[in-house]
Amino acid sequence: MENVIITSDQNVQNIEDIFIHLRKNTQAIKDTNAKQRIKKLKSLEKYILDHRSEIQSAIHHDFKKNPTETDATEILSTLGLLRHTKKNLKKWMKPTKVGTPLSMLGTSSKVIEEPKGVCLIISPWNYPFYLAIGPLIYAIAAGNTVALKPSELSSNTSLFIEKMVKELFPPDEINVILGGVETSTKLLEKKFDHIFFTGSPQVGKVIMNAAAKHLTSVTLELGGKSPTVLLNDTDLKDAADKITWGKFINAGQTCIAPDYCLIPKELETQFIDQMQNTINEFYSPDGEIIELSKDFARIISKKHFLRLQHLIHDAAEKGATVMMNGEMHEDSKYIPPTIISNVSDDMLIMQEEIFGPILPIKTYTQIEEALSYISSKEKPLALYIFGQKKKDINHVLKNTTAGGTSINETVIHINNPELPFGGVNNSGIGKSHGIYGFKGFSNQRAILKNRVGMTGIKPVYPPYGNLATKLLDFIITKL
Repeated sequence: MENVIITSDQNVQNIEDIFIHLRKNTQAIKDTNAKQRIKKLKSLEKYILDHRSEIQSAIHHDFKKNPTETDATEILSTLGLLRHTKKNLKKWMKPTKVGTPLSMLGTSSKVIEEPKGVCLIISPWNYPFYLAIGPLIYAIAAGNTVALKPSELSSNTSLFIEKMVKELFPPDEINVILGGVETSTKLLEKKFDHIFFTGSPQVGKVIMNAAAKHLTSVTLELGGKSPTVLLNDTDLKDAADKITWGKFINAGQTCIAPDYCLIPKELETQFIDQMQNTINEFYSPDGEIIELSKDFARIISKKHFLRLQHLIHDAAEKGATVMMNGEMHEDSKYIPPTIISNVSDDMLIMQEEIFGPILPIKTYTQIEEALSYISSKEKPLALYIFGQKKKDINHVLKNTTAGGTSINETVIHINNPELPFGGVNNSGIGKSHGIYGFKGFSNQRAILKNRVGMTGIKPVYPPYGNLATKLLDFIITKL
């Protein structure tokens, strides 16, 4: 079924009132303690568990995604962040005592975490539940009021999120605002205290530009082309299994999916053969065509289908070898797992983030070629390394930069809430998950208390005399 695009006319009219009510309620929500916030998270957790089948159904309507995949990538991932937050929130909210230099003897200092205020979360369509509720968890934990704008493309999931939030929270605490670009544009006119956006670098620039008008802080979780480097001693079967899973889960519509592979020239044929075998093992175990597999998702919209189709055709026209496990079908928005070799930089597929089930293969003869290629591009959200020798792996790490990296694995680093998640420059600004997500929605407020202190000694006040000069000279040269 084709998703119904959610209209935004009514919401545009209501945005002003919604924002005013959220603003008026900030102090009351700020005053909540850890116990009260944990109670909210518990009610959210219970709702997710009680309505698990509804979440699966909504996402299936949006993507034709297998419920088990939804459990793994949407529900379990969300619950992992939520449960980690519940466990640690009291500790995160406690003031942090900091040291005092001798020059400030008599004072004490601490850092307190206070909510930023009214926060805007704009979430994407590719993991429509996880990427909406994940940041919401940290906004709640930090004590903010929230306007949540889910994607209009994954409309079934967005409607479920709206229903869930209405049943759990008053509208002056968390308000889900449905709509398209017009709604987002209107929201960005408001003076929010923090904006959390997940999406493309192109739209991220629009968000940052709008935020700059109000000097609003931002967390931007973007994307880009995340490379995968195979070293000479890579276990090809292991790598093929993990890259196939990381690339083709959700039909490749994953911001941290391996975007392209850099492979030693002598391993290319063997690796591609192994990838083809793994694709069949995953999606065609009984020899049926992959299009019939219940484990392979669909592209979110015809617009995105046509974009991906154009990338494949452009690569083929420019001399690439396209290995496609079946045929594309526009009506069902189906693109089969596709491997493309003999790629060159003039092909669109090597210039744009793919965000689909297409894996380009680029070869190298010396590892420095691969590292130079990665360094010549924008800093990626993720980078994956496959190999056995610690020295060679560390060499790749030392000579690259990325938001996150998995070694002999793909994608799953996102599921450890003890790790910061986010990009670098073009792939993102700010970090999320765990304490990093909590701090992203909090202001780290510096507090200093004077008991006696140097400022209480009159020689440091004007008019400055000989005693002040000697005292400051002693502090500067001796302490």
